Amino acid sequence: MKENKEKRSGNYLRAIGAVAWKDLAAELRSKELLSAMLVFALLVIFIFNFSLELDAKTRNSVTSGVLWATFAFAGTLGLNRSMAIEKDRGCLDGLLLAPVDRSAIYFGKAISNLTFMLIVEAIVLPVYSLLYNTNLFQPGLILVILLGSVGYTAVGTLLSAMSVQTRTRDVMLPILLFPIILPVIIAAVRASGGYLQNLPFDQILPWLNLLIVYDVIFTAIAFMVFDYVVEE
Repeated sequence: MKENKEKRSGNYLRAIGAVAWKDLAAELRSKELLSAMLVFALLVIFIFNFSLELDAKTRNSVTSGVLWATFAFAGTLGLNRSMAIEKDRGCLDGLLLAPVDRSAIYFGKAISNLTFMLIVEAIVLPVYSLLYNTNLFQPGLILVILLGSVGYTAVGTLLSAMSVQTRTRDVMLPILLFPIILPVIIAAVRASGGYLQNLPFDQILPWLNLLIVYDVIFTAIAFMVFDYVVEE
């Protein structure tokens, strides 16, 4: 019985890895998704840079908001395109017919979406630091970005699988996603601002706890309901 349990666990992890690797390998060949996300994110950064004439103090206070607005819009674009490509190419039906637990499909897609989002963020941070003369390479800030991105992709992957079935999928995803993801954005902006403004850790900790709790709860919810979402 123990061997069978270990075998099932190993097959489940291999299925997750196969789905994630499929997305990453396809993106390495086409570069369709990452290029769109990256160009969009950089355009947002440049627009903010040249449209807002801010002094150094004000610039530091708005940095976290500008960053997370950029991550949110670029991430939504990536989530939408990621699932739309699967649907348009008929790959989604093939995945659903695969003899694996469908939650493995969810986790594989979530991992690949998270990877794309982190790559874009890794490029945006030095560009933003250069344009705004702000040091964003702080361990605490990196932790906040990671926690926020996990929550964002956990919910976004589930909702993109739901919205891709509709005719207005490009509009439907932001409508569904932004109200649900609002706690993550608020907590991430507050925690990021706390690190950038060198606030005491006890003022940042509640926002970090909110991010962690949100990540755990919504990942568990997505795990439980993904099968029903893709069935519909």
